[in-house]
Amino acid sequence: MKGRVICNAGPIIALCVIGRIDLLDRLFEAVFVPEEVHREILEGGREFAGLRVYEKSHWVKVMRTSKAVDPLLATLLDQGKGAVIELARELNPQFVLIDELKARKIARKIYGLEVIGSARILVEAKREGLINNVSKELKAMREAGYRLSDAIVEAALRQAGESWRPEK
Repeated sequence: MKGRVICNAGPIIALCVIGRIDLLDRLFEAVFVPEEVHREILEGGREFAGLRVYEKSHWVKVMRTSKAVDPLLATLLDQGKGAVIELARELNPQFVLIDELKARKIARKIYGLEVIGSARILVEAKREGLINNVSKELKAMREAGYRLSDAIVEAALRQAGESWRPEK
């Protein structure tokens, strides 16, 4: 993928719990998180199984936005997602990494940002030869309690050339 990416907490947590946060470092030239997102991840504490993996990822650059989050964002999104979009407006990265649908729509439609999600990271990682099986990684995310819709999973697996059947 290359380029720079600004990440929200959800995808980082999802990648950490499956032990694959390294994919961000391997796919992008620079990985940024706003301070608000960094705090959100750290405040997850013991409940967040991937915290130690995140703390050891010294290549993640924690950044402060130079101005307050746009009032529109502050009313529509939580602090972390608003800070991701605000930082993206300042740094003009190639991508923002957000999984939550409402935030994705706002980032894309209102601010014109290139939005990707954690499933896309796995698809790109397979394309780059960094992982062998997207299905296995998505299943691990779901088993860890990370929510991804069936539609997202199906689309990602189609892009990866894999098939999937929902468990009953």
